[in-house]
Amino acid sequence: MEEDCCATQLIYGDGEFNADGLDKFVKEVKLAECGISYAVVAIMGQSSGRSTLMNHLFQAKFREMDANSGRNQTTKGIWIAKCVGIEPCTIAMDLDLEGTDGKERGEDDTAFEKQSAIFALAVSDIVLINMYQESDKGLVQAAMNPLLEMVFQVVMHSFVPRKMTLLFVIHTKTPFENLEPVLREDIQKLWDGVPKPQAHNSTPFSDFFSVEVVTLSSYEEEEEKFKEEVAQLRQPFFHSISPGGLAGDRRGVVPASGFSFTAQQIWKVIKENKDLDLPAHKVMVATVRCEEIANRKFNQLIYDGGWLALKEAVQTGPVQGFGKRLSSILSTYLSEYDMEAIYFDEGVRNSKRQLLESKALDFVYPAYTTMLGHVHSKALEGFKVRLEELLNKREGFTSSVRTCTQSSMLEFDKGCADAAIQQANWDASRVIREKLRRDIDAHASSVCSAKLSELNVNYEKQLSASLTGPVEALLESGEKDTWASIRKLLNHETEVAVSKFSSTAVADFELDKETIAKMLQHLRDYSRNVVVKKAREEAAKIMILMKDRFSRVFNYDSDSMPRVWTEKEDIRSITKDAHSASMKLLSVMAAIRLEEKPDDIEKILFSSLMDGTVTVSSSQDRRIETSAYPLASNTWEEVSSEDTLITPVQCKSLWRQFKTETQYSITQAISAQEAYKRSNNWLPPPWAIMAMAVLAFNQFMLPRLQKKK
Repeated sequence: MEEDCCATQLIYGDGEFNADGLDKFVKEVKLAECGISYAVVAIMGQSSGRSTLMNHLFQAKFREMDANSGRNQTTKGIWIAKCVGIEPCTIAMDLDLEGTDGKERGEDDTAFEKQSAIFALAVSDIVLINMYQESDKGLVQAAMNPLLEMVFQVVMHSFVPRKMTLLFVIHTKTPFENLEPVLREDIQKLWDGVPKPQAHNSTPFSDFFSVEVVTLSSYEEEEEKFKEEVAQLRQPFFHSISPGGLAGDRRGVVPASGFSFTAQQIWKVIKENKDLDLPAHKVMVATVRCEEIANRKFNQLIYDGGWLALKEAVQTGPVQGFGKRLSSILSTYLSEYDMEAIYFDEGVRNSKRQLLESKALDFVYPAYTTMLGHVHSKALEGFKVRLEELLNKREGFTSSVRTCTQSSMLEFDKGCADAAIQQANWDASRVIREKLRRDIDAHASSVCSAKLSELNVNYEKQLSASLTGPVEALLESGEKDTWASIRKLLNHETEVAVSKFSSTAVADFELDKETIAKMLQHLRDYSRNVVVKKAREEAAKIMILMKDRFSRVFNYDSDSMPRVWTEKEDIRSITKDAHSASMKLLSVMAAIRLEEKPDDIEKILFSSLMDGTVTVSSSQDRRIETSAYPLASNTWEEVSSEDTLITPVQCKSLWRQFKTETQYSITQAISAQEAYKRSNNWLPPPWAIMAMAVLAFNQFMLPRLQKKK
């Protein structure tokens, strides 16, 4: 299929820009796919033969001037066409710029002429100037003089220095070697005479332009020769953008994907009579195009199948290779951006890339933090499981925590490394790592508290078991040394528990001295409270205990045999002993004596309630003896209210109740003794029994004696 040049009018004669036509042209010739591998050639100069030259040189289809109708303008604006068969893609642009004194243009058209020239110079790499030699000298002094002056001025005012090729095509019969020096000399003189801005007063012509000169035969007179020469002229346009090629240095070239936008914006600025700042314009074009590319890539990322699948997967749990997969997805779109934006202004390109990358990273950040949350949860759960396993094996608590913490933090770091995004430099992993450490410490502290509490409970149970029974037995014995024995028991059992607990806590938990001291004091307080609690329980049932004590002493002898209330039993004495034993028990139960402090409770009770049967010797005892109401108080001297179990008033009341409730047993014993006595009163006196025995003997012996006689 024959390649089409797609000739399109770019700017109409009235100055209107054919944006739709240009977009269609770009699409048809696939210009946007060329990157910076394309060139633009503008042809200007004398209108005679210009379109003919373009059509033969580039196989375009510009409308040519009809020779029979005379010389007149043919382009009516600016046309563009693809140069058929030339690589890289080359765009030909045909302009009609005759100079300010051209026949075809009136004075009102000079503005359009200048605008067209500025536009052509702004978008072109090569400017082909079509000329006809009218004399052997002064080649650029006639109609072309104003055109070249305008070209020089526009370039100096609107461009930074860059090599632009001016290709002079001269239709002449003069030998090339005679023509070229004269042309170059005329161009230099014209350059030197053109007013320059301050910045370029000393800038040499060669900084802006590279001049090439070609001569052609007349198409009308020597058509075949003309075609041969044009074929030779066509060759330099192949690979014109290569280093040293016809297209110059191409600094600041606009990528082909931005050509349409660039052309429209340049023409808009020119039409508004604004100064054309091409470097700034290239930045603006780069800004717009790079934003378009970045936005397109971001939108593609949003709906990327791989990303959507990864996002869904991470919502339910950790994803192996998350970071690598997401980095690959991001890299794909960033690389595509780089490929499409590579030829735009570097500063703008990089800036927009950073924005795209930042926007993309912000977009995927929630999924990343979700992934880190899974890593955190997994590491924390692993810590809990491993710690429980080690503790079940009776490993030391602190060493187990240390081992499990190291394992979990290593697991977390590996998970974070797996989740890390290549393009990101986030510190979220550091923040979550610190949170993991806090959570581990919190769980370890919770387990430690639970284990220590469990340990406390175990020791408390041991203390309760070792103290409750013996203390109850000692209290119920009601002996003189009861509280001394309780103190000895309490101290011994407490110190045993404290010693064991201390060694366990230090070895397994590595607690600080202050904490250990508090826990040991807790055990001491607990063991004391066990004794106090048991003492209060026993004191609460003192009446039962006293009655039981009375019953055992009163009803059983020293061999624990039940008493038979014969007349030999001294009920008064036995009653006194039973009362004394019960009173002893009451005095023991009256107060808690866990400190070795003397008190007079027993003496007061005996002196007050046992009818003065207790000997009083000391001065304090004499005060007790002489006190009219020793039990008319709610406190015991030298005994705190906290240690008081039964107050003096309560003791008096209890004793009265006790005596009342035990009186029946005493009465029963007396009655039993009296009954015993009465049962033995029917026998005769001993002397009568002896007399009766003698009489009975005599009665028995008398018959025997009579027989012998």
